[in-house]
Amino acid sequence: MRIAVFASQTGTILQAIIDACETGTLNATVVLVVSNNSGAEALRRASEHGIRAVHLSGRTHPDEGVLDRAIMLALKEADVEWVVLAGYMKKLGPETLSARRFRVVNTHPALLPKFGGQGFFGDAVHQAVLDAGETESGATVHLVEGDYDTGPILSQVRVPVKPKDTVQTLKARVQNAERNLIVHTLMELSTHKKAIGY
Repeated sequence: MRIAVFASQTGTILQAIIDACETGTLNATVVLVVSNNSGAEALRRASEHGIRAVHLSGRTHPDEGVLDRAIMLALKEADVEWVVLAGYMKKLGPETLSARRFRVVNTHPALLPKFGGQGFFGDAVHQAVLDAGETESGATVHLVEGDYDTGPILSQVRVPVKPKDTVQTLKARVQNAERNLIVHTLMELSTHKKAIGY
């Protein structure tokens, strides 16, 4: 299973996937890391593990169509089978998404369909959960369609919201659950690809 991970910031989910691959927990290899942020820690993490790391964004390719094709070319060159969007703050272009050879999943730090869509990222997701008085939050892994946080849900994990939770305490528990969920989901996908129509 050849995986590309797209990340915009720290890359903690990326690190969880790399660790699972290196320990043999996940029968896969991360072959490419892409970020739209040249200063992303995710790129540094990739380089430290000998993984090809590339910055592709509106700065490197101002035309969105050209950027879309550059991303698709990078995936083809790395012979990628699965793409994981892990804190990636940009939509993939239509050419990349329509290329059936790339199976694309996203991990989201909330229980979709609630608290998803444009603007629901980072601390804003957890603040929205707290503001709504929810008793639980969690994480979701789903197949990616054209809009933010849309597509068939593959797996979810629930995390209780505690009475004295702050954004930071809730975020820490959700992120820990999210890292475990994506590794478990990739393990399932590596052995049961036909279960989701591939």
